[in-house]
Amino acid sequence: MANQNNTVNGKELYSEIAVTKETGMELGLTAAEYDMICEKIGRTPTYTEVGMYSVMWSEHCSYKNSILQLKTLPRSGANMLVEAGEENAGLVDIGDGYAVCFKIESHNHPSAIEPYQGAATGVGGILRDIFTMGARPIAALNSLRFGSLDTPRTRYLLSGVVKGIGDYGNSFGVPTVGGEVFFETCYTDNPLVNAMAVGIVRTDKTASATATGVGNPVMYLGSGTGRDGIHGASMASKEFEENAEDMRPTVQVGDPFAEKVLLEATLELIDAGVIVGIQDMGAAGICCSTSEMSAKDGAGMEVNLDLVPLREADMSAYEIMLSESQERMLAVVEKGKEDIAKAICDKWDVPIVQIGTVTDTGVINAYRNGELCVSLPAESLVLGGGAPVYEREWKEASYFADTSSVDTNALKTDVANDKAFWILLSSPTIASKRWVYEQYDSHVRTNTVQTSGSDAAVTRIKEIPGKALASATDCNSRYVYLNPYRGGLIAVAESARNVVCSGARPVAITNCLNFGNPYDPEVYWQFKEAIRGMGDACRKFDTPVTGGNVSFHNESQNHAIYPTPTIGMLGVIDDVTKVLTAGFKNEGDQVYVLGENKRELGGSEYVRRIHDKVVGQTPELNLDTEHALYQAILECADKQLLQSAHDCSEGGVAIAIAEKCVIGEQAIGANIRGIGTDAADFFGESQSRVVVSVSPDNASSFESVCAAHNVPCTNVGTVGGDTLIIENLLSASVEEVSKTYYETLPGIMAS
Repeated sequence: MANQNNTVNGKELYSEIAVTKETGMELGLTAAEYDMICEKIGRTPTYTEVGMYSVMWSEHCSYKNSILQLKTLPRSGANMLVEAGEENAGLVDIGDGYAVCFKIESHNHPSAIEPYQGAATGVGGILRDIFTMGARPIAALNSLRFGSLDTPRTRYLLSGVVKGIGDYGNSFGVPTVGGEVFFETCYTDNPLVNAMAVGIVRTDKTASATATGVGNPVMYLGSGTGRDGIHGASMASKEFEENAEDMRPTVQVGDPFAEKVLLEATLELIDAGVIVGIQDMGAAGICCSTSEMSAKDGAGMEVNLDLVPLREADMSAYEIMLSESQERMLAVVEKGKEDIAKAICDKWDVPIVQIGTVTDTGVINAYRNGELCVSLPAESLVLGGGAPVYEREWKEASYFADTSSVDTNALKTDVANDKAFWILLSSPTIASKRWVYEQYDSHVRTNTVQTSGSDAAVTRIKEIPGKALASATDCNSRYVYLNPYRGGLIAVAESARNVVCSGARPVAITNCLNFGNPYDPEVYWQFKEAIRGMGDACRKFDTPVTGGNVSFHNESQNHAIYPTPTIGMLGVIDDVTKVLTAGFKNEGDQVYVLGENKRELGGSEYVRRIHDKVVGQTPELNLDTEHALYQAILECADKQLLQSAHDCSEGGVAIAIAEKCVIGEQAIGANIRGIGTDAADFFGESQSRVVVSVSPDNASSFESVCAAHNVPCTNVGTVGGDTLIIENLLSASVEEVSKTYYETLPGIMAS
């Protein structure tokens, strides 16, 4: 029925149901926000309009609780072609007329409810963000977090998520080249599924998410609109309750084959010069794309929802505007070029239909069954416009004083160090994730140089012969929990260290900031401090933030996740023949540890597995020391002085050396001495450390480079044989090390 006294320019708006403040609150708005809407538009909103505000003003779309903090990050740089948040994804100039487009986003809540489709559509969504910029996706990565594998539910979630990622990426035809998988009890109910994609585009062929040109047609491309995914953005902006199964209809359903032809049609449309602007219909669907594209340059749109291709009959205006059905685009086409656009889409068998026109009113008018049901200023809906911005209360977490006061080196245990080594090597967080990445096609399109199992993935750029990209995702959430500022520093530093260990120069990051309830002052303190650490590290390493995603409310009635600011790092390799790999290579090569052992066990895998605690001081990180390490490794890589390089991370130097024995093309042993005598020496996770191997002929030159950069380098042994010997710790066959490392996860999943 129509709302009484609800008119625009003398014309009454149609609403499916009568709207009250309680209606707005049921859809996720606060009472104050509902009042703000009424004040902005000068009347009572229709039901469809309330739904639009509820999704557009959700945290997922508006960043209303996070944008003030995000703006403190370095968001521009000499090689950035668009500032963070300006477009669907970041764009970094890599020279020779080409740019890299990349971004990471979360699909956590959908994956907890329906792991297969949640993960699959997470991949589909991030790929669309890349090719709507005009870039062809060349690589996909992910960062995954789950609870303990002891529980059947976690094994179900892991299986479903991995299959969803693999099936979508493999069918679409993009190589999934890297990532990380982390297991901790806090992720039991709320797993994290962060998907990253990387693409290549000519700098003169990029597209923008804008609507300009009065009278230009607004075109709908791709699959039909159904009732799947309605209020997905709102669902992603609240915590789980016991009836999470009831939220299943908010999860989208993906079709990678439809997305593949949509990709080809989109890129050809952009190349043909018919596109004025284009945007993925992702979170909040048509509502989001119409409002954001219009608001970007002050335009408006007239949209006829009767023309939208529907998969289901009798869909309301509310359902059509808010549906998050997948594989859809909204494009503004230059007037007079409609037939060219249609011919291109027909060639790829991609449906295309005009559903509206661009206006200069700044207003989104939408009609259903001949009735005006939406008439809203586009600017009032969007981030940077009328969407609310909040400065949340924060205070230091109550646990911080207690956890940081624990002397982890003084903790007592009956577990001998040699036994601890095997416990750590078989920890699901450390053990090989081959069971995961073998389900992904890592080599489709034949650009892949180096994939999962190494510190970073390396992808050649065929458009620029000789040049390659390195990419990695990383975050140790225990560190962030124990000290959010240091944890934020380390998340950036370790992801940079990963690409450096492949021989790449870090150039920019994207981030996926996964936290709990922002209305909890202690959670907001974690968020604020982690961002402060990330910003300091990015400024030091000259790796500006190109964009990303904030995911709040990652908690349930039983568990709140550790703060997890996942970093996606991009690096550039100017000469692909100088790529570094992680595993030992040759008999007789010398093994060195770069960096200083500070005997730090706080937040370590050792303390978690041996003492069942997450306590202590997060390891220190000196930005100057870390940066000097990068410069030394990159100079050595350029001079081809290194046979291998591998970051010391979870499990410390002993685990890093064991991994180097078994992750290369062939397993090979090593005789290691002088590491130390106790757990802090073997398993401490001090930062700014890398284990390398060097040919004896290059040892002197290598040591000279390290000295020039003031980077400590300690010769700790020799590569060779079929046994791993670590003085004062263990002597074990490489076969036994390999078996433990590679068979742990398959064994658990088979159970």
